[in-house]
Amino acid sequence: MLTSGIILLSGSLLDPNPGLIFWTAVTFLIVLVILKKIAWGPIVSMLEEREKGIQSAIDRAHKAKEEAESILKKNRELLARADAEAEKVIREGREYADKVRAELSEKAQIESQKMIAAAKEEIEQEKRRALDVLRNEVADMAVKGAEKIIRATLDAEKQKVVVNEMIREMASNRN
Repeated sequence: MLTSGIILLSGSLLDPNPGLIFWTAVTFLIVLVILKKIAWGPIVSMLEEREKGIQSAIDRAHKAKEEAESILKKNRELLARADAEAEKVIREGREYADKVRAELSEKAQIESQKMIAAAKEEIEQEKRRALDVLRNEVADMAVKGAEKIIRATLDAEKQKVVVNEMIREMASNRN
């Protein structure tokens, strides 16, 4: 059919053509066989290697995660032990400080009591010495007064003068 210079082929691309279908299928199968022999093996082996590599990386990641968790657990345990040990050391330090403070306080009280007792004893000794000195002076004065009274006549007027003189001597000796 020749119409206006254009040759029209019968059928369109969408019309089924059994010869075309056959040769397309044969070509597809040949390409498939060639790909299977040449490309499919290396592609599959490469994918398997990639899968193994990924699985190995996942396994290593799991193992690393488990090790990290184990290390973290150990670190937490060590930290807890260190905290407990630090708390123990602090507690012992406080107890020791309290003990030393109590001992020092007790020693200070004992020392102050000793000092007070020594001071009281010293005061008592000074008091005794002063009383002894006073007794001796009073005894000497009494003896001197008696001596003067005996030497003088037993006249009442003279006795008054002697007693007054003795009182003046006592007053001047005190000052």
